[in-house]
Amino acid sequence: MLVTLEGLDGSGKTTVWERLRADDALPADTVFTREPTDSWYGEAVMRSIEDDGADSLAELFLYTADHAAHLSDTVRPALDDGSLVISDRYADSRYAYQGATLADSDRFDDPLAYVRRVHDPWTRPPDRTVYLDLDPETAARRSGATNKFETADYLADVRVNYERLIDADPDRFVRVDATQGPDTVYRQVRDAVLD
Repeated sequence: MLVTLEGLDGSGKTTVWERLRADDALPADTVFTREPTDSWYGEAVMRSIEDDGADSLAELFLYTADHAAHLSDTVRPALDDGSLVISDRYADSRYAYQGATLADSDRFDDPLAYVRRVHDPWTRPPDRTVYLDLDPETAARRSGATNKFETADYLADVRVNYERLIDADPDRFVRVDATQGPDTVYRQVRDAVLD
C-alpha cells in the first residue's frame, strides 16, 4: 500500500513523517521516502527551487523526472515486495504546486489538468493520501517564506488546487486539521495510516 502525506509548506508533513518512522506500531519493513528525492534528479529540483527565474515548464519536468526515478528506484520495488510505503510528498504536490506555477502562463487553459495528464499514463496513484490542511497565511509564517513556493499568495493558489484534487477523489483523501496541536495531528495521521 502507498500512503502519501500532502499539504502546504509548514503544515507539518515532514514532522509527522519523521515521527511515523520511529513508531513501532507500523510494520518493520515500512519504506519511508520523500519527494524531491536525494538523487541527482532531486538535487536538480532543489536548485530550481532556489532560482526565482527558473522557467515554470522546465521546472515541472525536473519534478517529473525526479518522480519517475522515485517510482522506478524506490516505490514500485517496495510495493512489489509487499511493503507499506509512506512518502512525504508525492504526485499531488506536483499537481497542486506546479499547477499554481503554470497558472501565471498563458500556455495552458487548465494547468493542473495539464500536469495530471503528463503523469496519468505512467504514475502509480496513492492508495491513501493524508492531507494536512492549513490556511496559507499560517503556512507561510510557519515555513518562513524562504523561497518562491512559500508566500501566502502562492500557497493560496496551491490550496485551491489541493481542494480540486480532493473533490476529484474524495475516497482517497483523509483531511487532518493541521492547526491542532502537534500530538493531536500526529495521532490523527497515524490512525489514518494504520486504518
